[in-house]
Amino acid sequence: MFFSDRTDAGRQLAARLGHLKGHDVVVLGLPRGGVPVAAEVADALDAPLDICLVRKLGVPQQPELAMGALGEGGVRVVNERVLHEAGVGARALAAVEEREHVVLDQRARRYRGSRPSVPLEGRTVLVVDDGLATGATALAACRVVRARGAARIVLAVPVAPRGWTARLGGEADETVSVHAPEVFSAIGQFYRDFTQTPDAEVVACLDRIRAAHGPVVQDADVRIPVADGVALAGRLAVPEGATGIVLFAHGSGSSRHSPRNRAVAGALNRARLGTLLFDLLTEAEAVDRAHVFDTPLLAGRLARATEWLAGRPESEGLPLGYFGASTGAAAALWAAGDPASSVAAVVSRGGRPDLAADHLARVEAPTLLVVGGRDALVLDLNRRAASLLRCENRLEVVEGATHLFEEPGALEEVADLATSWFAGHFRRQGISTPS
Repeated sequence: MFFSDRTDAGRQLAARLGHLKGHDVVVLGLPRGGVPVAAEVADALDAPLDICLVRKLGVPQQPELAMGALGEGGVRVVNERVLHEAGVGARALAAVEEREHVVLDQRARRYRGSRPSVPLEGRTVLVVDDGLATGATALAACRVVRARGAARIVLAVPVAPRGWTARLGGEADETVSVHAPEVFSAIGQFYRDFTQTPDAEVVACLDRIRAAHGPVVQDADVRIPVADGVALAGRLAVPEGATGIVLFAHGSGSSRHSPRNRAVAGALNRARLGTLLFDLLTEAEAVDRAHVFDTPLLAGRLARATEWLAGRPESEGLPLGYFGASTGAAAALWAAGDPASSVAAVVSRGGRPDLAADHLARVEAPTLLVVGGRDALVLDLNRRAASLLRCENRLEVVEGATHLFEEPGALEEVADLATSWFAGHFRRQGISTPS
């Protein structure tokens, strides 16, 4: 017996990985048992932590014995030797795969929620589990990570059988183990406490490391030229490793200081999504309330701001999206309906899409309409708008919320929905996103 529990194993493993500290490393734990081990390693290396979702394909009569594994992105590994020795046929294998695919999808939602995954492109990725037996799960994990663009893969486990590295077929660039005993029957034999890790512990580990290693956000006040002699004040925030930038179109005379939009922007920043909060009107223009409902004017300003942002070095290669609130949502949809628009996604919060009715059918960007369940008039307007949209679209109703989403938890739900929508559709642009 080498370890008291997974926390102890993680600390011992971290002591073997000090050479990675200070490098651009992402630590990935294999749920569930590998995550508490990986959390200790991430702490020691001062590195971000994420999960690598892989499901072992257990032999039907002996579930602990792996005959293969499934990973995110359609990765599949099968151990033909184990299949033959266990007498598992094609039908039995297919049944196990179908079941594990369902679990894989469920765990992705449970552990990540709306958070995107940490980007791996060009980085050193340290894959950690609580031990290695057959190697099928680790092999699948390495292939998943390689497919996501990792420059270098280090596979590290507290314990594995003697000669274990040969089982990986060169899939990992470096392998590390604390112990590699000759006599090895199961991983659990080397732990005093090897009870199953609950989902709650996995989420807690991820949340703790995320809180300590949130993305660094570079933000600055900007001036956005939108017409001769007219420049709008804004705040551009771009997290390290940003996967896209969202322009906010405020409504009903709100400014870049709107507490609700700032709260949503903060959630997007934590998910490595950049934001541009800016005023659609100058202070002098805002005095005239008619301007608040001048959708062509507001849409034109948004389009000019989009052109300005696209020319900035911070946005190079990144997809752009619109988040519109109230009348600002009409401006966002109007601008997105321009044939020259290249925005990748639109989110409307309590929006007035009816003010852009003639342009709705022209919108090509996937559009999410979010409305409070107690905002009856606006909910009806959005239902009608959804029927006019020809692009991919969805209407989400936040139950119990009124127009301003002031109820407890309502705005947080809006932020989660927006984060998931932008992250998913930015990913389709060829940009991989994180947590």
